[in-house]
Amino acid sequence: MKTFLLVCLGLALVVSGLLMNVGLAEKGDKIKTNRLRHVVLFKFKPEADQARVDAIVKAFGELPSQISEIQEYEWGTNNSPENLNKELTHCFLVTFKSEADRDAYLVHPVHKKFVEFLKPSLADVTVVDYWAK
Repeated sequence: MKTFLLVCLGLALVVSGLLMNVGLAEKGDKIKTNRLRHVVLFKFKPEADQARVDAIVKAFGELPSQISEIQEYEWGTNNSPENLNKELTHCFLVTFKSEADRDAYLVHPVHKKFVEFLKPSLADVTVVDYWAK
């Protein structure tokens, strides 16, 4: 009888642990999607050659290692067949935990230096921030 009770108790602990892990995974998924996304779309001037554009992309990609508020970063170039991009060619997605982190990023000296580096080559920019749901 003691063995049976110990086995039942052990099974109950295992099941309880699995359920807690499932709950944490679900909670973690919710936390991960509860992120502030900062979407930046660039259109470069015609005189911005490929080397200059590559340097800008590289400089933008270095920001996450220099600005701790950045949680995630990714980028890519437009390849939509719809032709609705209004000549915006590059998309950057920067993720923050909070609006305070985003606001700190915007005034961060490294970000400001990047913007000054970017400006001479930039024909247009669109920025949209949203809370991921």
